[in-house]
Amino acid sequence: MITHGATLDVARELALYVGTVLRAERHRRGTRRGARALTPYRQALLVLRWFRDATPVHRLATDHQVSLATAYRYLHEAITALAALAPDLHQALQQRRAAGDTHVILDGTLIPTTRIAATTIKTKGTNRGTTVHLWYSGKHRSFGGNIQFLANAEGFPLWVSPVLPGSRNDLSAARDLGIVGALTAAAAAGLRTLADRAYHSAGIGILTPFKKAAGQPPLATDHHSYNLLHSQLRCLGERAAAMLKTRWSALRRITLCPKRIGTIVQAALVLTHHEHHGRY
Repeated sequence: MITHGATLDVARELALYVGTVLRAERHRRGTRRGARALTPYRQALLVLRWFRDATPVHRLATDHQVSLATAYRYLHEAITALAALAPDLHQALQQRRAAGDTHVILDGTLIPTTRIAATTIKTKGTNRGTTVHLWYSGKHRSFGGNIQFLANAEGFPLWVSPVLPGSRNDLSAARDLGIVGALTAAAAAGLRTLADRAYHSAGIGILTPFKKAAGQPPLATDHHSYNLLHSQLRCLGERAAAMLKTRWSALRRITLCPKRIGTIVQAALVLTHHEHHGRY
């Protein structure tokens, strides 16, 4: 076995912040000083290596001289502690209203994962009654979890949802997670939402492009102009998902339990917010 040095390209301030969160978590659990194999700071480095570089857990265990089970336990503990600090939907919307924003951007993304054997019975569509893979997204042709997220007008991620199986479409996910109701209430207070065609007819205040129905005449010039302006504003929301996935390599393919995907993305959101010092 060959050993070599490596550089973790995150600020020391972020590692200290994660270490502080982990120290508070140990205090909450009543962990005695010196009872752990790693200090909170060393545990923070293990966790940040997994998020930033997607380093396999067995390599993290070897590098930090802990067992594989301990490495997994440290990782899950940190993910849960960080995700608990993520803003909830109502808090994020309230902050945007207080900041004087006129709109937010809603979109969904698939966080890929390894193949999962879970299946379900399709209840809608032409193939109703057939058995399909629960975590398989036909749109993306990949296994993964559906994550809904909100971004501000500049495309900075504000909030991410719990995970739903990849077979769920964006509109049903937004309804089942209570996002539509919260955004409708925010629209009544003056904060509207821009979304793509997948959220058509989601609710009042959730603005989507005009769609040409089958058998109907082409869209009018005014509708084309509206769609162009809407697209130019909404497309910035794509930056939010790209920011999370490119900065935190672990999100490109989750190898942990798929039911943890939402918690993992929420933890990554907290790390992103801290890196930008809340300037959004």
